[in-house]
Amino acid sequence: MAEAVRRPRAAPWLLWLALAAAAAALSLDEILARLGPGATGIDHALLAYSMLPRSAVALLAGAALGLSGALLQQALDNPLAEPSTLGVFAGAQLALGIAAVLAPELGPFGREGAAFAGGAGATALVLALGWRRKLDPVTVVLCGMVAAMVASSLTAALILARGEYLFALLIWGGGSLTQEGWRASLAIAAALAFGGVAAFALSRPLATLATGEATARSLGAPAPAIRIAALGVGVLLATTVAAEVGLIAFVGLAAPTLARLAGARAPRHVLAAAPATGAVLLWLTDGIVQHVGSGETVPTGAATAFLGAPLLLWLLPRLYLADRPAATASPRRRDPRVVLAALALLAILAVAASLLVGKDASGWRIATGREFAELLPFRAPRAAAAAAAGAMLAAAGVILQRMTGNPLAGPEVLGVGAGAGVGLAIVTLSVGAAPLSLQMAGAALGAFAALAVMLAIAGGGRLGPERMLLAGAGISALCLAALNAVVATGSRGAFAMLAWITGATDAVGPAQAVAASVAAVILVAPIILLLRWLEALPLGAPTARSLGMNLAASRIALTALAASLTGAAALIAGPLSFVGLVAPHAVRAAGLARLGPHVLGAVLAGAALMTTADLLARTVIFPYQLPLGLFASLIGGAYLIGALGRR
Repeated sequence: MAEAVRRPRAAPWLLWLALAAAAAALSLDEILARLGPGATGIDHALLAYSMLPRSAVALLAGAALGLSGALLQQALDNPLAEPSTLGVFAGAQLALGIAAVLAPELGPFGREGAAFAGGAGATALVLALGWRRKLDPVTVVLCGMVAAMVASSLTAALILARGEYLFALLIWGGGSLTQEGWRASLAIAAALAFGGVAAFALSRPLATLATGEATARSLGAPAPAIRIAALGVGVLLATTVAAEVGLIAFVGLAAPTLARLAGARAPRHVLAAAPATGAVLLWLTDGIVQHVGSGETVPTGAATAFLGAPLLLWLLPRLYLADRPAATASPRRRDPRVVLAALALLAILAVAASLLVGKDASGWRIATGREFAELLPFRAPRAAAAAAAGAMLAAAGVILQRMTGNPLAGPEVLGVGAGAGVGLAIVTLSVGAAPLSLQMAGAALGAFAALAVMLAIAGGGRLGPERMLLAGAGISALCLAALNAVVATGSRGAFAMLAWITGATDAVGPAQAVAASVAAVILVAPIILLLRWLEALPLGAPTARSLGMNLAASRIALTALAASLTGAAALIAGPLSFVGLVAPHAVRAAGLARLGPHVLGAVLAGAALMTTADLLARTVIFPYQLPLGLFASLIGGAYLIGALGRR
C-alpha cells in the first residue's frame, strides 16, 4: 500500500499514553463525582445506565471505526478511504430514513440491516464508478464525495417531507453518544468481535495484496475475493456504529493514519493498532465534548469532523500519490455564436416551461389565459430567483476554474458553498430574523473565508488539481460539521437551516426575487472588466507578472467576487447544487474555450439548469414540493461522476 506519510524518527507511543490518560481523567472525573459520599440512588442509576455505557460506547465505537478504516484502506490500497469519504455513512443514513418511512416495524435488527444495505450499496456504486480508472485513490474518494452529497440531499428531502416522523433521524445524524442502557454497547461489541476475528484471518491475504495485484495472483491469492471480504467487514463495522449511535466521521481516517505515524507499517500491525488508536480518539473527543458543551450542545459525531477534516488537509501535500493532469485534451472548438444561441434558446425555454407548465389533480397541463395570469405571481418570483442563483453560481464556477486551472473546480466541491452556510448560520444565531442584506453579507464572508483557506492550502503549487478537490472535500466536511452541530440541536432554527441546506424557492416572494436578480446583474457584470486577469492567471505566476499583473491584488479581487457570487446564490440554492461546477465545465466541453463566450455561456447554462431544477421540484410529487437543491445536485452529481469516469 502507498505510504501516506514519512516514517517518523521516534514512535510517539508516549503521546498516545498521555492522550489515553487525559481521556480517562475526563471520564473518571464525572464518575468519581457520582460515587462520592453524598451520592444518591439517582447518581448510581445515572452511573450504571448512562455514564458507564457512554464510555463503553465511545471506546467500542472508536475501535470499530478504526478497524473499519484500516480494512477499507488496505482493501483499496487507498490511504484516504474511510466510511465518510466512501459514502458509507451517507448511504446508511438514507437507507435508515427510507426504512423508517416504509417499514417502521422492523425494529433494532432491521435498523442495522437497513444501515448495512445502504452503506454497502453506496460502496458498490463508488467502486463501480471508479473501476474504469482502476480504483485510483483520488478518483474513488471524489466519487465517494459526490455519492455522499447526493445521498445527503435525498435524506434531507425525505426529512423535510416527513418531518413529523423523521426529525429524530436529523438529530441522530449528528452522532450523539448519549446512552440509556447497554444495548448499543453490546451490539457494537458483537460486531467488533466478529470484525476482529475476520481481520486476523484477512491480515495475511491483505499483506499479499499489498505487494501488488499481479504478485498476489501469481501466488494464487484471489485478489477480488480478498478485497470484497475486507470491504464487507469494514462496511459492517461502520454501519453497525451508525445504526446504534449515528454518524461518527473521520475516526476511520484518523486512526489508521495516526497508527502509521506511530510506527505501524505491516498490514497486521496497522490492523492491530488502528482500533486502539480509534478508541482513544473517540473517548477523548467525547470527554472534551461533555466538559466543554455540557454533553449535548455539540454532538460527538460533529466534533470528530473538526479533528478529521484538518487532518485530511494536513495529509494532502504529504500523500505519495501521483496527481493526474487537470485536462488531457483541449476542448472542441465550435462557432461560439451557434453555441451561445443554442444556450440562450435553452434558457428561454426553461424559463417559459417554469412559468407555463404545471400539474393539477388531472395531471400535467399548460397554463394559458386567466389561469396563467393567476399563477404568474406565484411562479415568476421563484423562476427569477432560481435563474439568478444559477447564473451567479455558474459565474463563480468560471472564476474558480480559471483561477485554479482546474476544470472540475466549483463553489460546491471546493467547500465555498458550505462556507457560505457557516456565515449564514452565524448571522442567524446572532441576530435571529436578520434582514436579507445582512444574511447575504454573512454568507459572502463565510464563502470568502473558505475560499481563502483553499487558496492558501493550494498556494505555491503544492497541490495538484485533483488533490485540490480533496482539500475542498475536507473544507466542506469542516463547514458542514459546524452546520450539523446547529441542525442536531433540534431547535426551530435547525429545521430552517436544514431547508436551506437542500435549497428551497417555495417561499420566495417578489422582493426576494428582485433582490436576487439585481444581485446577479451587479455581481456578474464586473467579470467583463476582469477578463484579462482570468486569461493570464492560468498561464502561471511568471507569465502573469510579465504582463504587469499584481498577483496579490488580482487574486484577492477575484476571490472576493467569487465569494460574493456564491454567498448570494447560496441563500436560494443551498450549498449542494453542483451547478457552479456543471455549467462552466459543460459549456467549455461544448466548444466555448475563449473566456468571454465561456462566461456568457456558463451564465445561460446555469440559469437554465437551476430553472429546470425548480420546475421539477415543484411538479414531480405535486401537490407536495421537493427542495430545489435536490434536483440540481442529482443533475450535477451525475455529470461529475460521468466526467470523472471519462478522464
